[in-house]
Amino acid sequence: MKIGNIELGERPIFLAPMEDVTDIAFRLMCKQFGADMVYTEFVSSDALIRSVNKTQQKLKVSEEERPVAIQIYGRDVESMVEAAKICEEARPDILDINFGCPVKRVAGKGAGAGMLRNIPLMLDITREVVKAVNIPVTVKTRLGWDADNKIIVELAEQLQDCGIAALSIHGRTRAQMYTGEADWTLIGAVKNNPRMHIPIIGNGDVTSAEICKQRFDDYGVDGVMIGRATIGRPWIFREIKHYLQTGENLPNEPFAWHLDILKKQVTQSVERLDERRGILHIRRHLAATPLFKGIPDFKATRVAMLRAETVSELFEIMDSIPEKFPVE
Repeated sequence: MKIGNIELGERPIFLAPMEDVTDIAFRLMCKQFGADMVYTEFVSSDALIRSVNKTQQKLKVSEEERPVAIQIYGRDVESMVEAAKICEEARPDILDINFGCPVKRVAGKGAGAGMLRNIPLMLDITREVVKAVNIPVTVKTRLGWDADNKIIVELAEQLQDCGIAALSIHGRTRAQMYTGEADWTLIGAVKNNPRMHIPIIGNGDVTSAEICKQRFDDYGVDGVMIGRATIGRPWIFREIKHYLQTGENLPNEPFAWHLDILKKQVTQSVERLDERRGILHIRRHLAATPLFKGIPDFKATRVAMLRAETVSELFEIMDSIPEKFPVE
């Protein structure tokens, strides 16, 4: 599979862009575990052109994480074009436009998935951003606004006509947010549309290596994008890659191996921010990781872990887990 001139190999796996998750440290870790391409947190075009420091920080990419995409969102042509040019100066491999974020503070203002209610503007933005930069432009969106407006098959053709180099589709409507099950049948319908010639990347509810392979086999997508299942589990890319190549699951690594990865995430988060903010940032990963799921009587330890305020306190709790609980 190729996006523009970027070769991504056969059946590539992508790390989805996620706010407050896909910072540079996490992207690099996922890359080391086998992610074929990674995306930044999404970048507000309005904040970027106002030179908001926190937003500008999101543009930092490293050579080790390539190929990497910067994702932007906004609600008017002018700011999106200007933001696209600023992003290009940061030298990403790809510029991605977010037409899929469902959260109220984004979609409610007409950006992200909110653009699914204004297709002419969506297409104008896409067309002008493609013209404005010299790197491949891709789009990530959803099936439609709600169950009565699943427009993705027609919309995909229209976006392709605007000049995008690839399309990622999350198999839910905006109205669904992240509830219910992702519907991949319409993603497959886009991929199997004879008019489509750009790569189609499927996204939604891929939580295991077996499911990932099934999505490739059943729907013929060119790539699979994984989001929430990576939180607290960056090693999922290693598991998927092995399964796709061999048809077999990787042997389970020891509990301590996984624990060390989570501790490394803590350390990197603290180094990037500071102790207080770094621990707050990483709590989402500690809360979501499957490593601690199924451990009997773990609730009190989980609460203590998520309340820890220093690295030493947090690591003391984490290091005590193998001694206190029968983990493998």
